[in-house]
Amino acid sequence: MPKYSYKAIDETGAKIKGVIEADSTDGGGNILNARGLIPVKVIEQAASFSLFAFIKDKAVSVKPRDLIIFTKQFRTMSKSGVPTLKMMQVMEKQIENKKLKNIAGLMAQDITKGESLFDAFKKYPGTFSNLYCSMVKAGEASGRLPEVLDRLIYIIEHEHKLKTDISAALMYPMIVLFCLIAAFFLLLTLVIPKFIAIFIKSGIDIPVPTKICMFMYTFMIDYWYLAAGLAAVIITAFFSFLKTTSGRYTFDALLMKLPLLGSMFVKSAMSRFSGIFSILQSSGVSALESMRILAGTINNKAIAREFELITERLEEGRGISEPLKSANYFTPMVTNMVAIGEETDNLDEMLGEISDHYDVELEYNIKRLSEAIGPILTIGLAVVVGFFAFAIFLPMWDMVQIAR
Repeated sequence: MPKYSYKAIDETGAKIKGVIEADSTDGGGNILNARGLIPVKVIEQAASFSLFAFIKDKAVSVKPRDLIIFTKQFRTMSKSGVPTLKMMQVMEKQIENKKLKNIAGLMAQDITKGESLFDAFKKYPGTFSNLYCSMVKAGEASGRLPEVLDRLIYIIEHEHKLKTDISAALMYPMIVLFCLIAAFFLLLTLVIPKFIAIFIKSGIDIPVPTKICMFMYTFMIDYWYLAAGLAAVIITAFFSFLKTTSGRYTFDALLMKLPLLGSMFVKSAMSRFSGIFSILQSSGVSALESMRILAGTINNKAIAREFELITERLEEGRGISEPLKSANYFTPMVTNMVAIGEETDNLDEMLGEISDHYDVELEYNIKRLSEAIGPILTIGLAVVVGFFAFAIFLPMWDMVQIAR
């Protein structure tokens, strides 16, 4: 659909301008009228490619903070009884994030055409996840949109906090690891060669650690292109492997078997599963539809495959707890509490308690990881420093003995 740049006058008499998508100039004018604007000029934009505009568009992203603010504004206006079309028009003016501002304008056009909120949201899967769209659909169908949006805000904030905590726990180790690698290459390329020249001139026998340093230095200087080519091939092959279904499944399954990190990934998945499932259940979404949503939002192919198997068994008319017991990665605590929730017809509350439990467990795991990484990095630093110390001081010791 072509784009049209426009100039118009709003309800307060202020002049505004922007860009809209329409099928014709008259269509663009009708869209502006539907937004409560008086069109002054509507001109079709030339279809030209701008590299700067392309890069700028790709650089603008919707961060969790922006999405949270958008959803809170959406929730507030929905509670106040503002009509859907008016909500999108107001949000187009108020939102600071350029990508969300543009999306709000396009959604206003879709709603003007008679589309539902769910249909308008699902056109932008890169911004609004399958879970987000499904929650909007559930709220729209049940007439409890503000209540459902409250729960959606909780999910987005909770997951953002979880990712922030994990990133904060890994930030220090990553910085130390980067400095360690940088120090290794600096010592190998700037310090070691000067000492090696002295050792060779002295005529002493070169010890093994120094020979290893000489080999690594020679390889880096004379055959760096082989190392760069090999690294490029390995990285390309790895990411190509991850793009395949079996490759992603294998990688995610291996992640959950890693010491320290593995249990953290499993508990994070269990917390997300139980938290989202609880909210979907209390929002009126069926168990079968909830499993389908979870399979698309869990961000772990190994667990997502288990959800698909559970969904198949649910379609056969079985309960939730029995398929969970035969699935991988679901702990006895999860399956037992889900079974109790089914028997007492209190599944959403039980799932909420499971989510709270694993949130606490995950915080403990993150703390353990932070405490364990310190000694590991210290050992790594000691190994690197010790290696270069031996490479330098062993031949120096021999030179001192010869001098004596």
